[in-house]
Amino acid sequence: MSHDMSNDKNAILEGPIWKAILYFFFPILFGTFFQQLYNTVDAIIVGQFLGKSALAAVGGGTSTIINLLIGFFTGLASGASVVISHRYGSGDSNRTNKAISTAMAIAIISSILITIFGLLSAKASLEIIKTPEDIILDALSYMRIYYLGSVTLVMFNMGTGIFRALGDSRHPLYFLIIGCLCNILLDIVFIGILKLGVEGAAFATVISQGISMVLTLVSLSKIKGEINFKISTSRIYTSEFKEMIRIGLPSGIQSMLYTFSNLLIQSSVNSFGTDTAAAWAAYGKLDCMFWMIINAFGIAITTFVGQNYGAGKKDRVKKGIWTTVLFSAITTFVLSIIYCLFARYAYMLFTNDKNVIDIGVEIIYTIAPLFFTYILVEILSGAIRGAGKALVPTIICLTGICGFRVLWIFMAVPFFNTLGTVILCYPITWVITSIMFLFYYKKGKWLN
Repeated sequence: MSHDMSNDKNAILEGPIWKAILYFFFPILFGTFFQQLYNTVDAIIVGQFLGKSALAAVGGGTSTIINLLIGFFTGLASGASVVISHRYGSGDSNRTNKAISTAMAIAIISSILITIFGLLSAKASLEIIKTPEDIILDALSYMRIYYLGSVTLVMFNMGTGIFRALGDSRHPLYFLIIGCLCNILLDIVFIGILKLGVEGAAFATVISQGISMVLTLVSLSKIKGEINFKISTSRIYTSEFKEMIRIGLPSGIQSMLYTFSNLLIQSSVNSFGTDTAAAWAAYGKLDCMFWMIINAFGIAITTFVGQNYGAGKKDRVKKGIWTTVLFSAITTFVLSIIYCLFARYAYMLFTNDKNVIDIGVEIIYTIAPLFFTYILVEILSGAIRGAGKALVPTIICLTGICGFRVLWIFMAVPFFNTLGTVILCYPITWVITSIMFLFYYKKGKWLN
């Protein structure tokens, strides 16, 4: 399992840019795909064996609450990842090792805080989002087991971030695939055979994440060359810690506020009735293909910029950004056409209710042709973060996306109360945010 990192580093810092980006992009994309697959299979097994109320207990609001906490931490982890890629790109192995040690110490502390805060707030948070009485006990026991085992997810995520910062996106993919397969197997054993119900689903998730975590930590400790990592010697180095918080904290806050603005849109959609809510829920499953691809490009450019910025290769940084924009644009164009051509058939996978399908097709026809308006938001924010400037991208996203969405929902929707008006808040806020990012890219001193 030991491996040498120098080849991964060279590919990012030298040679054809398009090759370096795609080499990094595909493992991230496959990793996200497996994550989605495992979430979907998880939902199918729970739904088929335990029924719709168990499905509601482990999905929907429960997962949104968990995502609020975990999403905040993931933002912090992205800060650690950027700092490590800078240190590694600059060739300073001593500071790279200090940064990795600090990142792991942050993960240990974060997982303790998530467990304590999660357990204390679980019941109240389920009541706040009006979880139905008949599922609240199931939802609560699921969340408690999840929070007790959250160390496995947090440590795995941080380990994955470290691998990517070092230019290796393949190992995280292998460990994720193993974790996904274990989860599906354990779901069948715990839910289908041992009849452990919702708790079985939670135990399956935590144990399979634990397996991925152990593989990641063991593999990190076996890296050859100048990287030497031991979980037992993890400690916080003040200068690395400050830098990680400076870059990661804005991302964490942004992630939480994104979730809040999406909850607001969800409540607007719900006001149009059950058929619309069902069509919107299915659309959420369908549009994940676009988000998986665009997010993978975003993560790829963050690491590419991070290492090249650390190595002082500013021209390569700029070429890398526009190469990634071009790849994203071509992919988005093809995807938009596929979505519009097959919208009706895609909805038939979820339901045979004609009204739900009609509403769903309207949603896809409104949003899919305008996906391209989001590309610059993802790529430029990822690139600017890669250069270690986290505050401005966060302010731009919070103003352009979250702020304008809230304004739109409260000011435009009451006057033109249609589903189309609600949905238009997506492309409109993407365009505003893209313009702000382009302006900052041209005028801001983010490459200094």
